[in-house]
Amino acid sequence: MPVKLSPPKRGRMSMTSLIDVIFLLLLFFMLTSTFSKYGEVELMAAGKAATAEERQKLFVTLGPDQVTLNGQPVDLSRIADLVRSQPQDGQGHLVLISPDDAASSQRLVDLLAALRQVENLQTVVLG
Repeated sequence: MPVKLSPPKRGRMSMTSLIDVIFLLLLFFMLTSTFSKYGEVELMAAGKAATAEERQKLFVTLGPDQVTLNGQPVDLSRIADLVRSQPQDGQGHLVLISPDDAASSQRLVDLLAALRQVENLQTVVLG
């Protein structure tokens, strides 16, 4: 007597757990990513200033805890006002920045952000 074996019945696979996992992954990536806009810092090489001769030159030395403008110690929060008060010939100022070896890059970015407030200002970071 032949025995007929029927193939096992497959039940429907539940998609509920897959949807939950996808939702959790989506939520995780949304919460861990940053949506902030990063600021740009414009740097110019020392040799590329075409109109450098026409501008009033100012020299800023940047140390780890001190900033000097033309050899005089200044506060980083007031440097934009001091640069504005310097005499100029109408072309604006050229600020040559010489960072010390011990100065951090964050300090340089803070200085450039403070100087960005001045109109007709060109900054050159020296090696």
